[in-house]
Amino acid sequence: MLDKKKIDPFDDVYILRSKKFSDERGHFTEAFNQKSFTEIINRDLHFVQDNLSVSRNGVLRGLHFQRNPHAQAKLIRVLEGKILDVIVDIRLQSPSFSKWQSIELDEEDNEMLFVPEGFAHGFLVVSEIAKIQYKTSSYYHPESDVTLRWNDKDLGVNWRLDDFKISSLIISEKDLKGLSLVDLKIKNFFFCK
Repeated sequence: MLDKKKIDPFDDVYILRSKKFSDERGHFTEAFNQKSFTEIINRDLHFVQDNLSVSRNGVLRGLHFQRNPHAQAKLIRVLEGKILDVIVDIRLQSPSFSKWQSIELDEEDNEMLFVPEGFAHGFLVVSEIAKIQYKTSSYYHPESDVTLRWNDKDLGVNWRLDDFKISSLIISEKDLKGLSLVDLKIKNFFFCK
């Protein structure tokens, strides 16, 4: 059984929470149920790949997406630790185009973030270590993989570094060379249905 909370300003991004059953032995949670998932997002979507990312404090990954026809919807869950998850709408026809939102996800809240195709996605590790599992609706396709610059001035994402007392970031060379929104427009990399 899943509960759903919409993430503003987007119509189709949700926090999903599954029930947690606890007793003196520990706890049990149904991690994923295709039927419940399909019903709650009102869409027939199947995942084809599960990824596990383990990172330490100050690691910033993203903002990543894949271009059509290999665009990916994602279902993100934190297994250990805490992250600030950031999504950016790159759907050209969307009323929320170029808007972003950040969501804190941790192991305690038993929440998953559903992000449909057409969003760039990244996260900042704010705990000592974080283990993130995410499902994708398309296989990884290196030729379609694009990085939107994490600190693009036109986006103005607030990564809340001061809030989390993070003084230095660990970012891959690939992510440091991410494209700006202007670059995405020039290269015609925005998501279109």
